[in-house]
Amino acid sequence: MADRRARVRAPELVGRGWLNTGGHEVTLAELRGKVVVLDFWTFCCVNCLHVLDELRPLEQEFADSLVLIGVHSPKFVHEADPDALAAAVERYAVHHPVLDDPDLVTWQAYTARAWPTLVVIDPEGYVVASMSGEGHAHGLEVLVRELLAEHDAKGTLRRGDGPYVAPPPPTSPLRFPGKAVRLDDGSVLVSDTAHHEIVRLAPDLVTEQTRYAAQPPLAEPQGVLLLPPEVAARTGVDVAVADSVNHQVRGLHLASGEWTTLAGTGSQLRERTGGGPALAQDLSTPWDLAWWQDRLVVAMAGTHQLWALDLRADPADNEIQVLAGTSAEGIRDGDGADCWFAQPSGLAVSADGEVLWVADAETSALRRVTAAPAGGQGADTQGTGGQARGGAAEPAPAVRVDTVVGQGLFDFGHVDGPAAQALMQHPLGVSVLPDGSVAIADTYNGAVRRYDPASGEVSTLLGDLAEPSDVLVDDDETLLVVESAAHRIERIGIPPVARRVDGLAHTTQRPRTEIAPGEVDLVVDFVPPTGQKLDLRWGDPTQLMVSSSPEALLREGSGTAQGLTRWLHLDPRVGDGILHVSVRAAACDGDPVTGEVPEHAACHLYQQDWGIPVVVVDGAVRELRLELRGT
Repeated sequence: MADRRARVRAPELVGRGWLNTGGHEVTLAELRGKVVVLDFWTFCCVNCLHVLDELRPLEQEFADSLVLIGVHSPKFVHEADPDALAAAVERYAVHHPVLDDPDLVTWQAYTARAWPTLVVIDPEGYVVASMSGEGHAHGLEVLVRELLAEHDAKGTLRRGDGPYVAPPPPTSPLRFPGKAVRLDDGSVLVSDTAHHEIVRLAPDLVTEQTRYAAQPPLAEPQGVLLLPPEVAARTGVDVAVADSVNHQVRGLHLASGEWTTLAGTGSQLRERTGGGPALAQDLSTPWDLAWWQDRLVVAMAGTHQLWALDLRADPADNEIQVLAGTSAEGIRDGDGADCWFAQPSGLAVSADGEVLWVADAETSALRRVTAAPAGGQGADTQGTGGQARGGAAEPAPAVRVDTVVGQGLFDFGHVDGPAAQALMQHPLGVSVLPDGSVAIADTYNGAVRRYDPASGEVSTLLGDLAEPSDVLVDDDETLLVVESAAHRIERIGIPPVARRVDGLAHTTQRPRTEIAPGEVDLVVDFVPPTGQKLDLRWGDPTQLMVSSSPEALLREGSGTAQGLTRWLHLDPRVGDGILHVSVRAAACDGDPVTGEVPEHAACHLYQQDWGIPVVVVDGAVRELRLELRGT
C-alpha cells in the first residue's frame, strides 16, 4: 500500500458547467465516501481517447463505489466551445460526468501539466495518486482495490449510485461520419463512426443503399479506401477500412458484404517496433489510408507514425512496417527514420503518384512525403522488413518528410498567405484537386483550405462548416465534404476564386513554469503499482527523450537516453520556450512472495509526452519534477 502520510486535500472542482449530470453541479463534498478518479483530457488528443477506453472496464466493475469525473481542459480554441464539447462527449461515448474547464482553473489547481492526467482521490477527500499518459489501467485497478479494502475496513466507504445522468439518445441516419470515398457509379462509402458501420449512400448523399456491419463489430471506423482493381482482384477485398478503436485495418468485399482482417491483432501497440507479419502486429489507432508506392499506407495516429502494409493474396502473408516517424510527437522533417509527426489523420496522393500529402492534426500542419533519393536514408534504416512476393526481404521504401504548413504542437489559427506563415487548426482530411493544388479539411476552423504548390500560397475555399473531417473531389466543379459534427456529407461547388483570411494566430495558453538559468535537474517520478517492479535484468527499462522549442533554449541535455533523470542547461539569452519531454518506463509483475520478476512475467509500458512552457528567471527553482506515476 502506498504511503499516504503527507495527505493533501483535493481542491474543489470549478469550471463553466457540467455535462452528463442533468444540470446538477457536482461537489467533492457529495462524493465523500467514494473513490474518485479525475481524468484531465481534451478531445483532440488521441492519448486521451485511449485513456477513455482504458477506463471503461473500471467504470463498469466498480460502478457502485468509484466515480469517474472528466475534467475537460482544452488545448485548441475550438475545444473551448461548449457545443463542440457536448458533441465530443457524445461522439466518444463518455458515460460519466464531465466538468467544462475552459479557463483551466481546475487544471491549475491540480497542477496538471499534460493531457491526459489522472488524479485519484480517496473516500476521505485526499489526493493519493497522480498519473500522466496512458497505460495505467492495471495499476489504477490495483490502487482502487486497495482503497476500497482500506476504507471498507475503516467504515469510510459509501456505496451507491453516482452523479451520472444519461442524456437523451440522439437520432440521425449518420452519426459523426469520419471519412468517405466516391465509387465509380457516383455512390459514396462513408464511415458512420459513432454507429460503428460503413454506409453506402446513393449519389444524392442521403439515400442509404447498403449498410455494412462487420463481425466482430467495427469500433469507430475512420478512413475508407477503394483499392486499385488489380489489388482487389488479388486479395478479394474492394475497400480497406481503418478500424480505429479496434486498432486494425479491415477489408470489405462490397458484393458479398464479407469482411477480412488485413492487419492488427485487436490490441493496442504499447512498445516501439518496426513491424512484421501484419496479423501478428499490434497497431495503434489507425485513422486514414492511402495507396502509395504499391503499398497501403496507414496514418497511425496513436503512435504518430506512417506505416506501410504489403497486401498479399492470403492475409496471413501480409507484412506491415514503419514507413516514417519515430513515435515522438511534434514537427521534425527529414529522413523517414528520424522525422516526427503528431496524430497524422488524413492522407492523399498526388495525381502523378509522387507525393503523399498528410494532414498532421496535433501540429495543425500539412506535411509532404516523397520517396528518398537513391542511396538515401529512410524508414528501412529502422531494421524493419518483410518478405516480398518472391521470398526476398522487402523493407518499407525510404522516404523524405517536409512540412509545408504548420509551426508546432501549440501554434494554430486561421491565417492565409505564404505557406510558411499560414496557420490551421487541427486538420483531419486532405485531398488533391484537379489543378494539382491541395484541399485541407481544416476541422477546428470549420473550413476547407487550399494550398497551391505552384505559388506557395494558402487560401480559404469554404467556411462555416461543422467540423469537416474529410474532403474529396466529386468532379471538376464540386467537392464532397464530410461535416462530422452536422452528421452529413455535403456536395459543394468549388469557388472560382479562393479568399484570403487574415484571422487570429493562437498559442495554447497554459501557465509557464519558472526555471532558473543554467543547470536544472529534470526528474520524472515513477512508482510502479503494487505487485510490479522495474525489471533490471536486461538493463534500465526507462527512457527519456528531451528537446526544446526554440532549439537554442536547451544548451545541453537534449537527446534520448536511459533513465528518469537528466541534467539540463538552459540558455538565459533565449528566455522562454517549450521543453518537450517524452518518457517510457516498463514495469513487470513480480512474484507475490519474493517480489522477484519471473522469467515470463507480464510487463506493462507506461509512457507520456509533455510540452512544458517555461520561462528562465533568476532565482527560480533548479528542479523540474514531472509525474509519470506518483503516489
